[in-house]
Amino acid sequence: MGKEDAHCGKAAGEFIEAAVRLCQFGQLDAMTTAPINKKSLFLGGYHYPGHTEFLAHLTDTDQFAMTFISPNLRVSLLTTHVPLNKVSEYVKKEGLEKLIRLVDRELRVYGFEHPRIAVAALNPHGGEGTLFGFEEASEMIPAIESCRHFDGIDVSGPHSGDTVFLRASRGEFDIVISCYHDQGLIPVKCMSFGDAVNVTLGLPFIRTSVDHGTAFDIAGQGRAEHASMVAAIKLAADLYLKKTAYQKK
Repeated sequence: MGKEDAHCGKAAGEFIEAAVRLCQFGQLDAMTTAPINKKSLFLGGYHYPGHTEFLAHLTDTDQFAMTFISPNLRVSLLTTHVPLNKVSEYVKKEGLEKLIRLVDRELRVYGFEHPRIAVAALNPHGGEGTLFGFEEASEMIPAIESCRHFDGIDVSGPHSGDTVFLRASRGEFDIVISCYHDQGLIPVKCMSFGDAVNVTLGLPFIRTSVDHGTAFDIAGQGRAEHASMVAAIKLAADLYLKKTAYQKK
């Protein structure tokens, strides 16, 4: 108990595969996942960075997004489990355009008539006119302008990462697109640890999960908090009702 194990990783992978089949066959309306240990999953023969990529592979989904929803803030990630020194290689116009369109489309399904999307800058002060980086000028601004002008999406940015999440939490934006994992997850967990829910946008079914890991360090001690799991289950049910209502329009 409380350690990495190939047998447990293999079992976890098989449970995920079974749940996906039930969703695909229409026997389940949504899936809520508990945390998995990524090393155990790998040792068990499932070579995926995490649930999100695993589920995308099982459902042949090309466009998907790891997204976090909390009472005060919603954040979608442009990159997920990528080393920080590699992030800039993935901040490209085409990828950002696809994510903006996906987020806009999915939020409409879940009850937002006109989603207000903010994009967080990669570099300090949004690159400060290329003084601190070129990604905003060469990749991000062209993507944002394309989605705004050609798709009619209410998207703005790139906004400075040190203020955009605060602005969103105060109601100025419906969701923030973050360039990398910790840029988006730090504000979410600071504001709503235990209440935030991980949602995978783009899958053919609803999938929610907790906002924390396996916490092997407290395994078997009776100290684990269940609030995030409860929130994930409740959100899955709520999203299903909203999706059903949207499909009936």
